Amino acid sequence: MRVVFAGTPDFARAAAERLHAAGFVIPLVLTQPDRPAGRGMKLQPSPVKQFAQAHGIAVAQPRSLRLDGKYPEDAAAARDALAQAAADVMVVAAYGLILPQWVLDAPRLGCLNIHASLLPRWRGAAPIHRAIEAGDPETGVTIMQMDAGLDTGDMLLEARVAIAPTDTTGTLHDRLAELGGRLIVEALELAACGGLAPRAQPAEGVTYAHKIEKAEAAIDWTQPARVIERRIRAFDPFPGATAASRGETLKVWRATASIQERGDAAPGAIVAVDGRGIVVACGEGRLTLTELQRAGGKRLGAGDFLRGFPLEAGQRLEAPLR
Repeated sequence: MRVVFAGTPDFARAAAERLHAAGFVIPLVLTQPDRPAGRGMKLQPSPVKQFAQAHGIAVAQPRSLRLDGKYPEDAAAARDALAQAAADVMVVAAYGLILPQWVLDAPRLGCLNIHASLLPRWRGAAPIHRAIEAGDPETGVTIMQMDAGLDTGDMLLEARVAIAPTDTTGTLHDRLAELGGRLIVEALELAACGGLAPRAQPAEGVTYAHKIEKAEAAIDWTQPARVIERRIRAFDPFPGATAASRGETLKVWRATASIQERGDAAPGAIVAVDGRGIVVACGEGRLTLTELQRAGGKRLGAGDFLRGFPLEAGQRLEAPLR
């Protein structure tokens, strides 16, 4: 079976690697254009492009796939590349471009998407972050037959994983990436023998995982401690949860919530600094900060952090600087 692969970040690369290892022919990879990154802001290829280059696979990086859009020349070149690839199916994972109908119709078996949630919950751009933020007990991967809607196509396969109380987006991402690669191989093996059984997504339970914005990183201490703790885990590794003290923005990477009442302390007030960490009053309960980072510094446990940035009970963590 000939498979065109469309994807961009590490989540997608894991699936591409698994497909290649399983022996599927990948004549073409579609991925986002190179982006500036690092201190020098030099153009960097995506993880999926790096995979393709390592295996001698042709790469197309259109800025758009709309033939009537802003970059019709890119779309036309991609159309020619897809025709030459003569693929049976396109596998899509975190690609980053909307696929117009001509792309959906191009391969014989259409386009299959690896989506990191249990559809129809958490359709959209940030399903891993939003599942942790919402306190979901489990999530998973759905293999979906793509249509013109936003993650609305028929479901082909799914697998579930539990969300641990200590999971961050980073740790959960890695488990779901591995699961997605395994599941798409299974889906294509079934497709080869006509064994897939599409089923429509339920009309109930639809939620949308909106893109993570940097502005969401600011900790709102008036929220319950358990809500803040989930957001800290959801925003690790990006964008990181932030607070401010003495005019400096700090990132909070780990914390534990308790239901203990804050007493007379206002939300954001430091009520204790001890061996457990920095205990902060919240709208409900308290949050003990156990791993923090100064701008330009490293992530540090609370004890090491406090040696370089002393904090005391009675001080207040403010909204981060804009």
